[in-house]
Amino acid sequence: MELRIFTEPQQGATYDQLRRVAQAAERAGYGAFFRSDHYLAMNTTGLPGPTDAWITLAGIARETSTIRLGTLVTSATFRHPGPLAISVAQVDAMSGGRIDLGIGAGWYEEEHLAYGIPFPSLKERFDRLEDTLEVITGLWKTPIGETFSYDGAHHRVADSPALPKPHQHPGPPILIGGNGRTRTPALTARFADEFNLPFGSLEATATQFERVRAACRAIDRDPADLVYSNALVLCCGRNDGEVAGRAAAIGREVDELRTNGLAGSPAELVDKIGRYGEQGSSRIYLQTLDLDDLDHLDLVASEVMPQLG
Repeated sequence: MELRIFTEPQQGATYDQLRRVAQAAERAGYGAFFRSDHYLAMNTTGLPGPTDAWITLAGIARETSTIRLGTLVTSATFRHPGPLAISVAQVDAMSGGRIDLGIGAGWYEEEHLAYGIPFPSLKERFDRLEDTLEVITGLWKTPIGETFSYDGAHHRVADSPALPKPHQHPGPPILIGGNGRTRTPALTARFADEFNLPFGSLEATATQFERVRAACRAIDRDPADLVYSNALVLCCGRNDGEVAGRAAAIGREVDELRTNGLAGSPAELVDKIGRYGEQGSSRIYLQTLDLDDLDHLDLVASEVMPQLG
């Protein structure tokens, strides 16, 4: 089981805070540092304001050396697919091939309104996501010296030189996630290297993982080709007092976190992570909300990670 750190900078974070968390995660041996891609805070002021996901990751790429970096997840409504393919390829090159692209259809209407981004219907957002995946993977896979064209429902690419190429070939791993019953599993089966279920129970995990496996079988893809993962909020402590203090720092209740996240002692986390592993998950993204509490990361790295195998 691999543990990755997942941050939510729209809730309030500077670049320097994110850099420190990424560097601490690298030192502690976590598999990756991920960040959300949102432009509006949720139930908080979010000061000093949002940071751009791919600009942030570009900077962190030059200030780390081994840890993987990615988004959970970039919204296809935020960027045209061609420029997004260029940005991700460049950051992948800047990192020496350490980028994962998490991408989704978008869901948070208020952030679109707040920053002048069109927010079409759910169907159109998924249509645009499909176009975006076709364009990005098509551009990355096109051999140097050849051109790429695509005529989709919402995006058309004509005779693109399909440059630049990412460091990884044919491109960074693609992560798709969510609770959608039909199109999410279908797009995952066609395009993704990893499927992630965010903030889901064990029962929801089993159900959604099976939907994804069925979508793979429907197109004759081996379901075992995919990595299956979960994202869960983190609140670990050496004792009940530490757990309560960390829960209070992020405005949550311990009992609720024990039910809906990963909360409690290191032993409790090991047990619950193991139960997600029994459903097929091999990677957990630890939603880390107090970005100044680097001891939290060290505690999990020293007392949870070694017991996961």
